[in-house]
Amino acid sequence: MQPFHLAFPVHDLVAARQFYGELLGCAEGRSSAEWIDFNLYGHQIVAHLVNASSSATNDRRSTGNGPVGSNVVDQHEVPVPHFGVVLTMNEWQQLAARLQAKGVAFVIAPHVRFAGKAGEQATMFFKDPSGNALEFKAFAEPDQLFAK
Repeated sequence: MQPFHLAFPVHDLVAARQFYGELLGCAEGRSSAEWIDFNLYGHQIVAHLVNASSSATNDRRSTGNGPVGSNVVDQHEVPVPHFGVVLTMNEWQQLAARLQAKGVAFVIAPHVRFAGKAGEQATMFFKDPSGNALEFKAFAEPDQLFAK
């Protein structure tokens, strides 16, 4: 499987560097005064500063990520949009423990969704300092990822 690429808006690159680099443990790649590449479990994510004053294209920049809302999934209000990675169960448990130890405020705390049903998964949601919602999930049975 090839890595995906995702570019997303942030309001503070220092806060993004601390959150993605230090808290989540994403190695940093290239960067400039307006963006930072991170390695998110082998995928390229790029935090783009949306309120930078040095770019001539600022008047066309959005300060948001489009419509924001939520949908009820297994009795939880899931933030939309969101992004993240499907991890192994061990990676997910380690990340959940690290985030809990650091006092991260969860939108949806680590738990098992769809227990005993098709697609059973461990999941958690939280936001970065710019309000971007992230979900990390894992499956005890990886073949359940697309189960109906």
